[in-house]
Amino acid sequence: MAEIKVPELAESITEGTIAEWLKQPGDQVEKGENIAELETDKVNVEITSEKSGVLQELLKEPGDTVEVGDVIAVVDENGEASGNEKSGGEDKKEEVKEPSEASAEDSAKPQNNNDENNEEDSSTDRPVASPSARKLAREKGLDLNQIPTRDPLGRVRKEDVEDYEKNKAAASAKADSGATSKKESAPAQKDEFEGKPVERVKMSRRRQTIANRLVDVQQTSAMLTTFNEIDMTAVMNVRKRRKEAFQEAHDVRLGFMSFFTKAVIAALKHYPLLNAEIQGNEIIKKQFYDIGMAVSTDDGLVVPVVREADKKSFAELEQSVVDLSKKARDNKLTLKDLQGGSFTITNGGVFGSLLSTPILNGPQVGILGMHKIQWRPVAIDEEKMENRPMMYIALSYDHRIVDGKEAVSFLVKIKELLEDPETLLLEG
Repeated sequence: MAEIKVPELAESITEGTIAEWLKQPGDQVEKGENIAELETDKVNVEITSEKSGVLQELLKEPGDTVEVGDVIAVVDENGEASGNEKSGGEDKKEEVKEPSEASAEDSAKPQNNNDENNEEDSSTDRPVASPSARKLAREKGLDLNQIPTRDPLGRVRKEDVEDYEKNKAAASAKADSGATSKKESAPAQKDEFEGKPVERVKMSRRRQTIANRLVDVQQTSAMLTTFNEIDMTAVMNVRKRRKEAFQEAHDVRLGFMSFFTKAVIAALKHYPLLNAEIQGNEIIKKQFYDIGMAVSTDDGLVVPVVREADKKSFAELEQSVVDLSKKARDNKLTLKDLQGGSFTITNGGVFGSLLSTPILNGPQVGILGMHKIQWRPVAIDEEKMENRPMMYIALSYDHRIVDGKEAVSFLVKIKELLEDPETLLLEG
C-alpha cells in the first residue's frame, strides 16, 4: 500500500481544503495522475499520485481541511480496478456469441446486472465544466451531472449553474407556497432574523483568508492613510497623441497603469522605507521593485506581482498587467504569480470609486490607491478657473516605520511626475 500525502505547497501555505476528488475508490491511477483538487488560500492546486495502482481508500471528504503531510488516500500498487474490466469484456464477447446462454446465466444470477451498472458508473468520466462552474456548483451543493448546458460541446459553464439554481429555487418556492397553511398551524421557529428570508452561503476558503488577513493587518500594523490629487491632463494628452502608434508598435493598449507604476518606482527610490517590511525588530529594505497589482475576480481580490517592474518598459508593463489580469479571471494564477511583492497598487477607479482608504497587503508597508478620473473646476491662478480631469490618490502606510512626512512627500512626488510625465523618462 502507498500513502498519498498533501505535498509541500509554498512557504506561506501550510493547509488547504479538499475541493473535489477526481478519482474514486476502485479507480485505476497512474503515477503522476491527478486524483484530487485542493483549494488553498491563494490558488487551487491538484494533488497527484506518486505510485501506480488502484485507489483503495479516501481518508478525507470534500470540504475537509488538511495540512501539508497529511495522508488523504491509499493506493494499492498490486490491486486491480473494480469491475474487472478484462473479464467483463470477455463476458460481453461471450454474450454476443451465445445470447441464449447469456440470458440463462443472467436469469440465474440477477445480481450481475448491478455489477455491470456499477462497472459502468465507475468508468464514467466526470462532467466537463469550467473552473468557475465547478467552484460555484461546489459552493451551492449542486451535482454537475444534473445541470443541463447549452454548450454544443457539452461543457458546463457558470451561467448554466446559475440558471439551474434559479430554476431549482423557483420550483422549491412554488412547492413551499402550497404548504403555507400547514406551516402556519405549526409553532413559529424563533431566529435572529424573525422569519425574514435569508440565504446562507458558506464562505470559500479564499474569501475566509482574505477576511482574516485584512483584519490581521489592521490589528498588527499602525495603518494610516494620506491623500492627494493629480491633474491628469498631461498624461491624458500623451495617451491621446501616442495610443494608436503605441498599440501598432507593441500590440498592447497604452493605459494608465504603466504611468503610475513608473511613478511609484521613482518615488520608492526617493523614499525607500515604503519599499520595506518589518521582521521582528528589524526593517528589511528591499533593493528590488516587484509591484503587486490588485485584480478583482469572482472569487475575491487577488494581487499578482509584476517582477522587476523597474526594468520593464511601458509596453512590457502594460503587457504584464494584461497577462496577469487574464490569468486571474481564468483562475490560472500560480503560487509564484502571487508570492512576494514589495509594494501594491490598487485601482478602485475602474468601478467608479472617487475616494477610498486601501488596506495594506501585509507584510508590505505601503499601498497606493488610484480612483476615478473626474472633471472638476480647478483654480489655475488667482483669477483663472479651468475644468480639469482630476484623480484623487490615497497612500495607506504602516506608521511604525513610515512617518507622515515621508508618506506625504511620496504622494507629492507621484503627483509631480504624473503632471509632468516627461520626467518619468529622466527618473529612469
